[in-house]
Amino acid sequence: MRAKIDKVDVQIIKLLSKNSRLTYKELAEKLKTTRQRVSRRLDKLEKMGIIKKYTLIPDFERLGYVYVILGVTLKPGVPVDPIIEKLKEDEDVKIIERAIGSHSLILHLVAPTDMKKIEKKVNEISQKIDGIDKMDITFITEIVKFEIL
Repeated sequence: MRAKIDKVDVQIIKLLSKNSRLTYKELAEKLKTTRQRVSRRLDKLEKMGIIKKYTLIPDFERLGYVYVILGVTLKPGVPVDPIIEKLKEDEDVKIIERAIGSHSLILHLVAPTDMKKIEKKVNEISQKIDGIDKMDITFITEIVKFEIL
């Protein structure tokens, strides 16, 4: 039987999504509980696969990169799983999302600021994807808000 998620678990996730560096002590203070309780709940959320990763959002521009999103639409009937496996091997592809709607896949990548290098990278990625119907590119200028819950 699966463990249930309650409002305290959701509060923990919300707090960590805003700042994944919060300590057990800081979380406990904000939630008016103990560090041990926070620790047990985080262990449970990790074991259940609800918390998959603790991460950060870098300022790509200051690092000398551009943040690019590719929306990929596949032709009907093209299997997606083999494409995803190929794309997982590309170190510049940071996020791969399976989608329903205008696009079959959404790819987030970090690329150098030089337009010729970006073009080369987009071409490399498109060569790994069999059955492309169309691909849209979006350059992200700033991540203004990033919240999970």
